Amino acid sequence: MITAIVLIQADVHQIPETAQAVADVPGVVEVFSCAGDVDLIAKVRVRDHAEVAAVVTGSINRLPGVRHTATHIAFASYSSADVEAGFSIGD
Repeated sequence: MITAIVLIQADVHQIPETAQAVADVPGVVEVFSCAGDVDLIAKVRVRDHAEVAAVVTGSINRLPGVRHTATHIAFASYSSADVEAGFSIGD
C-alpha cells in the first residue's frame, strides 16, 4: 500500500464542506482541519502510484472549495508504540 499526505488549501468559506467532500473520496482515510499554511490535510491509502494520481488529480483537485494541493508520498510510517516495541526486551 502507498500512503500519500495531501496538503490542501481551501476556500475559507467552505472548509467544513470541503473537508467532508474530501473525506468522501474513495482512497482517503482521514482528513484533518488545521491551522497554518494549509487548511486541510488528507491521508490517502491506495495500492499504487496511478491510484494516488487518480485520487488527487481526478477527484480531490476537482472538488468545489479546493484551491491548491501538494502531495507527499510517505516512505515509512513510525509511531511511538512501534518504536517502543522495537526496543522492548519483553516481559
